[in-house]
Amino acid sequence: MTDRAFTTAAAEGNEWAPRPGCVTTADGSYAARLALDDGSLYPERWTLDGPEPYAVPLPGNQPEEPGTEVQPLTDGRVLIHRVAAGRHTFSLLYPTGPGTGELPLGSVECPAEDARLRLLPPAPTGDRAFALAVDGGSTAVWQVAGGPGVPERLAQLPGRCSGGVWLDRAGRMLALDRTPPDGGPTKTVVVDLARGGEVSPLLQIADASHDRLLLADPDSGLLLIRSDAPSPGQDRLGWGVLGSTLPVRFPECLRLDGPAAPFAIQPGQALMPESCAVALRIDGAAGSWIGVWRPADRRVHHLAAPEGWLKGTGLWTRDGVLRLPYATRTVRCAVARVVPPAAAPAPQPEDPGRWPVPKPAVGRTSRPVPLQQALAPRGGRTERTPLVWVRKKQTPVGSGNGAAGNAEGRGATPPVPGTAVVAAR
Repeated sequence: MTDRAFTTAAAEGNEWAPRPGCVTTADGSYAARLALDDGSLYPERWTLDGPEPYAVPLPGNQPEEPGTEVQPLTDGRVLIHRVAAGRHTFSLLYPTGPGTGELPLGSVECPAEDARLRLLPPAPTGDRAFALAVDGGSTAVWQVAGGPGVPERLAQLPGRCSGGVWLDRAGRMLALDRTPPDGGPTKTVVVDLARGGEVSPLLQIADASHDRLLLADPDSGLLLIRSDAPSPGQDRLGWGVLGSTLPVRFPECLRLDGPAAPFAIQPGQALMPESCAVALRIDGAAGSWIGVWRPADRRVHHLAAPEGWLKGTGLWTRDGVLRLPYATRTVRCAVARVVPPAAAPAPQPEDPGRWPVPKPAVGRTSRPVPLQQALAPRGGRTERTPLVWVRKKQTPVGSGNGAAGNAEGRGATPPVPGTAVVAAR
């Protein structure tokens, strides 16, 4: 099974937004959720890579609290995160005949009243798990499963961080939305977990804008972004391409009547981000439904969600089938298969949400700079900054000979440690 999904807790623009109805491994083999039975919560594991999905209950000695988190690993065990009096404990659950086995992993102390800790989205490798702890004016990244000495603190960042998006298949490059200690605008940064938590900037669309990364697909490089750069004080959905000199775009079709949050990107579309299908959860007065959008299509297809859909959860197959887990009173564990309408791009005038920018100058070292210094206004309209991977102390990818060899303006070279998407000068 080749389904993959990368999710973030900040999909609604809220740094501690509610988690989806269940959590799936990055390869789509397992899912886990807190199920409700006769008023009591208990962990439940779903197996999704067989002929038919099925659920295995993993109840403990007592019902779970509402704040408990669960996350599946690709070996079939389920990580559980419990909180009691500022103490966060982690264990691995697994079925043992009629009962549930539990392997304690340790705990993390967060005694401060305003401290928070929650699990990050499943790592792409599926054999490890990570958590984000915010305490006062700093944030720590913890590895809480899959290591020799877990829990282990891997990185410490100044400021309050939220979200969490994996940028590679190795589970090394983690994107976080960081608000500085002085309360400045929120910007996405990249934490290299293999280099002692080295931090690099990722998104800097405008000097004072709040820029958050919602989803990323390593195959195509497609990025889903939420920012108030085009409409100060009002967040909008946009998209860009990792390693590209093309600008961030904020399509008008993504300005929907109700709140919308992307939750899955079609995998396997190498170097073809415009053709990737993106699934969105759209909320309205009548409930929640599914939106399907492709950058090349320039419109959103609205589809009814199955009854009992575990909101915010879904997986794309490589051939463009959307799989939506659901559970009802009569069906305990099931997955609906949705085939959205095929892409039908039509000639359109230039998207008003697209902000063209000049290419970076050849032979100059790129670095983050305020927008007002980086680009001059043209015709009374300030141009915006493209997403471009910048190698430290090197010529930006996409400039000079590299740009000449790529008519699309996208770099085919995957990101390497120490690079960042910045406002290139």
